[in-house]
Amino acid sequence: MRLWLKCLLKGLFALLIALLLAPTIIPPFLDRTYYRGPKSDHFDGRRFFNPDPDKLVGPRRPNMTFLFRILGGSDTAHWPAHIAVTPGYPPAEASPCPDRREIENWARCTRHPDPERMFVTWVGHSTVLIQTQGLAILTDPIWADRAGAFGIGPRRVRPPGIRFDDLPKIDLIVVSHDHYDHMDLATLRKLWARDRPLIVTSLGNDAILRNAGIAAEARDWGGRVQLRPGRKRADGSVQEPIEVIVERVHHWGTRWSSDRNRALWSGFTLTLPGGNLFFAGDTGWGDGSWPVEAAKDGPYRLAILPIGAFLPRSVMSPNHMDPAEAVGAFQRLGAANALAVHWGTFRLSEEAIDEPRRQLASSLARAGIAPERFRAIEVGQPWEIPKLAP
Repeated sequence: MRLWLKCLLKGLFALLIALLLAPTIIPPFLDRTYYRGPKSDHFDGRRFFNPDPDKLVGPRRPNMTFLFRILGGSDTAHWPAHIAVTPGYPPAEASPCPDRREIENWARCTRHPDPERMFVTWVGHSTVLIQTQGLAILTDPIWADRAGAFGIGPRRVRPPGIRFDDLPKIDLIVVSHDHYDHMDLATLRKLWARDRPLIVTSLGNDAILRNAGIAAEARDWGGRVQLRPGRKRADGSVQEPIEVIVERVHHWGTRWSSDRNRALWSGFTLTLPGGNLFFAGDTGWGDGSWPVEAAKDGPYRLAILPIGAFLPRSVMSPNHMDPAEAVGAFQRLGAANALAVHWGTFRLSEEAIDEPRRQLASSLARAGIAPERFRAIEVGQPWEIPKLAP
């Protein structure tokens, strides 16, 4: 009995020592170098940083305390375990795609509306399907049930607004940064294996994707990737090429904590006939200069802007806009329309599940902006974006 007790005590002592040493020993093994390149105004040679200051100054609540409150459900607004969703789809130009089991090469099947029209369908969180110009585009695709490493993390409350197997062939995917709720490798692997889309991201993220067997084009802020060359119109004029421009936003990145800011975060502009598209990815307000810079790549027919995961401001202000700031970004971009994302899907913060939508409505009213121009629609609900006025 004494020998058993002595072994137990030794085991507990070894476990205690391992736990005490873990913060020192483990992080170096979890660190990664995703990008090597010259120093710049947002890269110090090792890690990226925001060149504009955070809006928040002064002390902040410790992150561990915040995580305990969220994961433990302590002193936070109630979220339901599940919200029923009716999967949707924009109208098809031709008959809908048949079941993939009924045709030999399902990936060639397309379900695009009239190319001059633009349809967007919110799939959930920051994932949006955009269909225009004969293209199918996805932003930060995630079909996972949980947002986190090893299947551990916040559980999805609203199911995806489009079933994965109902997706058309995807031509373009933009990946804004390496957080698990925006870079879901399981989803990206399935899309890459099925459709071989062009994937555009910012510096360093391509290394993470490449290690997962996924090819991607990475650019610094201001970099461009051509999706489609210019085309000659029937009247003899030349249509401008369709390009993806990597845009500066205000955020941060990590997969394993110790690799913090080893890869760059970004938004994107997609240049399109009839008006451009802007996707902010995930961003805080910073000093408010990033939407002013991005406005130079307009005019924008649509901006896709995050409005959720904003409370408490003592933690979230540097990283996530609140709805009032999203309205400010919308105004500075000069966009004709906006779609609200990054809310009501995964519980990442302390606000109630529909609080972002309520505050957006109030902020639009205070700014004198018609609510139909900046919409927080339900997942699965397609929205046809009006053409820009000539």
